[in-house]
Amino acid sequence: MTTQWRLRAPALDFDRLRAELGLAAEFPADVTAEAAAAADRHADDRADRRDLELVTIDPPGSMDLDQALRVVRDDDGFLVHYAIADVAALVEPGGALDAESTRRGETVYFPDGNVPLHPRVLSEGAGSLLPDQDRPAVLWTVRVGPGGDVLHTAVERATVRSRARLDYAGVAADVAAGSVHPAVAALADFGRVRESWTLARGAVSLNLPDQEVLPNTGASPRAWTLALAPRTPVDGWNAQVSLLVGMCAGTLMRDAGTGFFRTLPAATAGAVDELRAVAGSLGVPWPDGATPGQFLAGLAPDAPTTLALMSAGARLMRGAGYRALTPGEQVDDDTLAHAGVGGIYAHVTAPLRRLADRHATEVCLAVTSGAPVPGWVSAALPGLGKVMSGADSVAATAARRSVDLAEAVVLADQLGARFEATVMREANGRKEAEIFIESPAIIAPCSGAPGAGQCCTVEVTAADPDGGTVEFTVV
Repeated sequence: MTTQWRLRAPALDFDRLRAELGLAAEFPADVTAEAAAAADRHADDRADRRDLELVTIDPPGSMDLDQALRVVRDDDGFLVHYAIADVAALVEPGGALDAESTRRGETVYFPDGNVPLHPRVLSEGAGSLLPDQDRPAVLWTVRVGPGGDVLHTAVERATVRSRARLDYAGVAADVAAGSVHPAVAALADFGRVRESWTLARGAVSLNLPDQEVLPNTGASPRAWTLALAPRTPVDGWNAQVSLLVGMCAGTLMRDAGTGFFRTLPAATAGAVDELRAVAGSLGVPWPDGATPGQFLAGLAPDAPTTLALMSAGARLMRGAGYRALTPGEQVDDDTLAHAGVGGIYAHVTAPLRRLADRHATEVCLAVTSGAPVPGWVSAALPGLGKVMSGADSVAATAARRSVDLAEAVVLADQLGARFEATVMREANGRKEAEIFIESPAIIAPCSGAPGAGQCCTVEVTAADPDGGTVEFTVV
C-alpha cells in the first residue's frame, strides 16, 4: 500500500520545538565577533601535511566538515590518515566563545536546519575542512595489520588541504563502478576487516530504521516527506575509521591515566537471555559461539524478524555515559570500556559539533608529546560528563519530537487509513506494541498487535499534531 505523503510546512513548527527546548541558533554578539576573528593559536607548531591526498565524506550539502581521511594499503595491512578540525586552536580558553560552546555542549539537528555548537563563521568556515583550503588540523596516523589490529598510532598538529568533498552515495557508486577516489582506495577492505575485528571483541551494531523528515524536492518548496534515511555500506566503512581513531584515543588516555571517555557497560546476562529467547520464539537460529553482535550482524536485512531482533537488541545497549579520569585515580578497564564498540573509546573526531572532542584531543596531543595536559582541559574534565549528558539529552529530544510532530501531521487527516506494518516490539505490561510502516516511514504504538516480527494490517485511530502523538489498531 503506497501513497505519496506530504507535510504542509506551516504545521511543522520547529521554531516552537526549539523554543520549548531553550535553543537558539543565534549567538551573542561578542561570541560571534570572537569566532570571526579566530586565528590559529598553534600556527608555529604544525607539520605541513598538505602533501596528503585527503577527502571528506559527509551527507550532501554539509558544511561543518570535521574529518578528512585517507585509507590506503600498507603492505598487507592498512595506513589510515585521519585529519580532524583543530577547533582548540581557534577557541581561546576562558573566552566568550569557550563559555558559550560549553553552555551548548553540541550541535542540535532539526529537519529545517541545526542549532550549531559554534558560530557558522567558524564551524562552516575557518574551522571546517572544506576542499581546496589550508586548514589547521589534528592528524592521526594509524597503521593497521591485516587482521585489524592497531600496529602504530601517532597524533600531531598539522596543516592539511582536503582534495574533494564526497558523499556516501557517490562513494558507494564509485566503489560499485571500480573508480573509487585514490584517497579511499582501501576503505571498503579496511571497513570490512575492522568490522569483523570489533565484532569478535563483543561490539554490537543495530540496524534499526532511521526516520528522516525531508523537503520534498519534487513538489512545492513548502512540502515535506517522511522517509527512511538512506544507508550504504560506505556509511559503515567510514564509521569504522572514526571508531578506530576513537579507540586509539581511548587507549592513549587510559595508558596515560587521564582523559575523558565514552562508556557503556557490558550487556547484562538477562538482556542477552532475552535476545536469545526472542530469536528462539521467531525460529531464528543463533550460531554456536556467536556473540550477540555477531548474531545481529549476520541476520538477513530484509526479513521481518530482523526488525524485531534489532529492536530487542537495543536492550543490550543500556547505560551509555561519560567518564573523566584524573591523574592518580585507579580504575579498571571495565569502568572505562564501551561495550558497544568492543573496547576503550573516546570521542575525538567531531569537535566542530561536540564539545568533549576538543578536550579529549588536547589530552591525546599532550600525552603523546610528553607535555603536561593544558590547565584549561584538566579543570574542565570533572564537569564535562554532566555537560555532555545534558546536551545529548536535548539533542535526542529534539530528534524524537521532530519526527513525532511530522508523523502526527502527516496522519492528521488520515484517520481510518490502513497500512501494512511489521511488529517491532510486542506489548508487555509496561508498554504497547510498536509497529513499523515503511512508507510513510512511521514507528508508532499499536493496539492489538500480534507477536514481534509478524506482519499485519493496521489502521490509524488517532493523530494529534499538538501533542505529537499517533495511535494505530490492528485491523
